[in-house]
Amino acid sequence: MGMSQQSTDVAHFQVENIGGIGETSVDIPPGVTVLTGKNATNRTSFLQSIMAAMGSDQATLKGDADTGSVELSIGGESYERRLKRTGGTVQFEGESYLDDPAVADVFAFLLETNEARRSVARGDDLREIIMRPVDIDEIKRDIRQLEEQKGEINDEIAKIESRKRDLPDLEQRRGDIRDSISEKRDQLAEKEDEIDSNSRDIEESRKEQEELEAKLDELRSTRSDLESVRRQIETQEESISSLQQERQELDSELAELPETPMGEHQHLDDEIGRLREQRQSLNTEISDLQSLIQYNEERLEEGDYGVVQSLDDEQEATADAVTDQLLADDEESVVCWTCGSTVEREQIEETVTRLQDLRREKVEALNELKSELDDLKSQQREAEQQQRRRDDVQGQIEDIETELERREEQIESLKERRESLTDEVESLETEVDNLESEDFDDILSLHKEANQLEFEIDSLESDLDSVTDEIEEIEAMLDRADDLRAERDELVDQLTDKRTKIDQIEAGAVEEFNEHMDAILDIMEYENLERIWIERVERTVREGRQKVDKTAFELHIVRTTENGAAYEDTIEHLSESEREVTGLIFALAGYLVHDLHEIVPFMLLDSLEAIDSNRIAELVEYFSDYAQYLVVALLPEDAQALDEEFHRITSI
Repeated sequence: MGMSQQSTDVAHFQVENIGGIGETSVDIPPGVTVLTGKNATNRTSFLQSIMAAMGSDQATLKGDADTGSVELSIGGESYERRLKRTGGTVQFEGESYLDDPAVADVFAFLLETNEARRSVARGDDLREIIMRPVDIDEIKRDIRQLEEQKGEINDEIAKIESRKRDLPDLEQRRGDIRDSISEKRDQLAEKEDEIDSNSRDIEESRKEQEELEAKLDELRSTRSDLESVRRQIETQEESISSLQQERQELDSELAELPETPMGEHQHLDDEIGRLREQRQSLNTEISDLQSLIQYNEERLEEGDYGVVQSLDDEQEATADAVTDQLLADDEESVVCWTCGSTVEREQIEETVTRLQDLRREKVEALNELKSELDDLKSQQREAEQQQRRRDDVQGQIEDIETELERREEQIESLKERRESLTDEVESLETEVDNLESEDFDDILSLHKEANQLEFEIDSLESDLDSVTDEIEEIEAMLDRADDLRAERDELVDQLTDKRTKIDQIEAGAVEEFNEHMDAILDIMEYENLERIWIERVERTVREGRQKVDKTAFELHIVRTTENGAAYEDTIEHLSESEREVTGLIFALAGYLVHDLHEIVPFMLLDSLEAIDSNRIAELVEYFSDYAQYLVVALLPEDAQALDEEFHRITSI
């Protein structure tokens, strides 16, 4: 666990028409900054401005404005986000500090509605919150890709090992060929000596001998050409056999692929389009609800009950007096700022709560729709991959067929050449026989034998070159085998990291939470609260018709009686203060385990009224070690308990 790097840069914010802020300019130095003041002093609105500059869309426009903006200057760089009301929704544009603020929204911007805080209070699945930023499908895809690469390397190593077993036989064969060549050369030397000896005895027949020798040389050359053509035919036939085998394998693969993968999935485009429209509609509804909730919360917080006084001139004349009366006792009836009727404040708060519940339902529906959309996109990608593979296989088959035709034409040509050379050899042999006589029988026999020896030597040398090339190829493969094994070891390490990444994140989150919760409980000194900790457990759940094992984070609460006996309690029995602290520590664990302290300079704290001032001071002091800029919104009476050295802002 590393803490955020300390910075000396002052962050400057220029804000216009965000939340309840008309226009303001605020400087935030590194360390702890306390936003202190009574309710309706735009503390939460300024925190929303910071979130907007970071990239979050969880900010609202001022009720009477159609546009707004926030500009952040920090470390010599500037970032500006602009808000615009369009068709009942708020659109965001411009450059933000973070490319993707989703994780920061959950684990760094800890306002009252923060999901990490509320998930603890509601007893939600804590593992789902922690693991949400992790793209598990991408990890699985990486694992499959690494396994395929490892399989290919294993196949290549197995091939090399197979060829390695051929090496002793090839080396033995090369030695035998070399011995045969040496032996043939010795025999040829003997024949040439005999030819020289006999040639001296028939010097007078030199002309006839030269003609015969010329024919013998021509015969030897023609036989060599004939043998070369035969070898070429054998090579072409082997290549054709290999190509036919490859084509057969491709035909088998093609038969297993769908004939028209994309044709069978045309409905996917329509379904994906429909789901995208639903997603856009849900996003619009959620944004509308959020704007409505925020507007009402701000009105409740700011006590802006004079809005309806513009209904007629008489009401406008008495606006200040009515507002003062409403603010004097906000527990009584108030004037509804939407319809102008007098209602109980609790009725408006209940309506806001129902709107919040409705928004959560919409968010859950949106998440389910996104999951369904991801599944359809995955099916579409698979169909596209099958289509591409089918096209590739068909292209390879066409190339092989073209190559087969070319090689078969070459074989036909070579066979014609072979027949021609065979006829030529027979003709030359006839001519040699005609030149032979009793006087030349011995010399001619010697020349034939020498000619045959030279032909055999040429053939053996050709075999020697072929065997030597094969040995060198295997030796090169053996050299590559070491590199392949090293590459495979690296892939194995990567696979291990990928397969354990999820476990590492889960274990890290649990460890971070338990460590920090133990430290906080020691500091907070909650009466009879011994310990709060998370345990990773495996649970068997039903998915469709199958039962699968899934990891869950089980929250344990241990209390002690007056006589020191320990017993386990539930989250429902924690006090509001204890639940809030637990939620904040859970968010801090997510902040650290996802390394947000390295990329998100701001941590924001709000709505800490349920915690007493001394404990707030301890909590802020503890959190200050983990963010470059910790901005806390507090009431004046709570802010008094904090260190006087902390930077304070009393007016926004």
